[in-house]
Amino acid sequence: MKIAYFDCFAGASGDMILGALLDAGLDRQALLDQLDHLKLPDWTLDARPVTKNGLAATAVNVAHTGPSAHRTLADITALIEASALLSADKDRALQIFRRLAEAEARVHGSTPAEVHFHEVGAVDAIIDIVGAVCGLNLLSVQAVQASPLPLGRGFTRSAHGMLPLPAPAVVELLRGVPLTGAAAEGETVTPTGAAILVTLATGFGPIPAMRLEQLGYGAGSREADYPNVLRVLIGETETDANRETLLELATNLDDLNPQLYEHVFARLFAAGALDVWLLPAQMKKGRPGSMLSVLCRPEHEASLSDIIFRETTTLGLRRQLVERRSLAREVRVVNTRFGPARVKIAILDGGVLRAMPEYEDCRQLAERTGVPLREILVAVEQAALANGPEVTS
Repeated sequence: MKIAYFDCFAGASGDMILGALLDAGLDRQALLDQLDHLKLPDWTLDARPVTKNGLAATAVNVAHTGPSAHRTLADITALIEASALLSADKDRALQIFRRLAEAEARVHGSTPAEVHFHEVGAVDAIIDIVGAVCGLNLLSVQAVQASPLPLGRGFTRSAHGMLPLPAPAVVELLRGVPLTGAAAEGETVTPTGAAILVTLATGFGPIPAMRLEQLGYGAGSREADYPNVLRVLIGETETDANRETLLELATNLDDLNPQLYEHVFARLFAAGALDVWLLPAQMKKGRPGSMLSVLCRPEHEASLSDIIFRETTTLGLRRQLVERRSLAREVRVVNTRFGPARVKIAILDGGVLRAMPEYEDCRQLAERTGVPLREILVAVEQAALANGPEVTS
């Protein structure tokens, strides 16, 4: 699978994202052919090589010679839906604009339909957003990930006057996203850049395992004492094992009724937890306690955290991003002399590494036949390894 990883060490904006893709090999004319489908008049796309603190990058600038327009979400939706863009590109671009409208509405106490885009409704932002979506498609990128986003401080001038940094809309967009504080003053992440990344990225964390094929740098417009660029790494993910960035939530408990743990586990698994476990812990004043840990995908953090806060006595959670490498696996059904049972097959380098019988299936066979459970488990494992599956599910 081809993946694009945006390394946002200096921040992210719409023009930096588009510049990075062009620098990584996106064909400019192919991109322009797609953008022409929007039928937007009086604009040009300038992409030129620059250096930022000695680092070569591509700077993108969209020049618009026509009158400015304050567009609503309905205006932008009509513009994109009336175009000849690919259906998938239309959907992704509209998702980005909806996220922006929802964020602006929360900031200003209105509804997405009532939001009048000012800076975001400008032609350059439309080109940046649609260009990023089309560019990723033209580069055959199938998945997007990004680093944690660095946020600077200060103030910025907008159509609403002076606003604090990070911009309120950016803060709204980045709910649930890993953030870091930037050492530099000023705007490091723009609403357009934030909206593109939070909509398209499946995770925010360290660089995923990949075979690097393309590399690009998109230049920001602001001069700084550091390279104000966004880096994109594009490559193929490893095929011998599954790698993914996950989130681990943990808390220490010493005053929860142990009878409640089964209920808490069940609710966490039902809400998307990949694994849940308890470890013994020695708490303050010598009290015995337990450390509750939950492994999940980043998008499930909010719902799982809510369950832990509501169902346990904790007052806080620790969180850390972790990278998991897992074996390829599949569930099969094998026939034995005692009956059929499911078995989980672990695969490495294209071959079966081990077979793990499904406990509940084996327990039911043991109850029905009167054969000891350990014999059922052995029979199912041997059938899976020796004879192969007769039915695959």
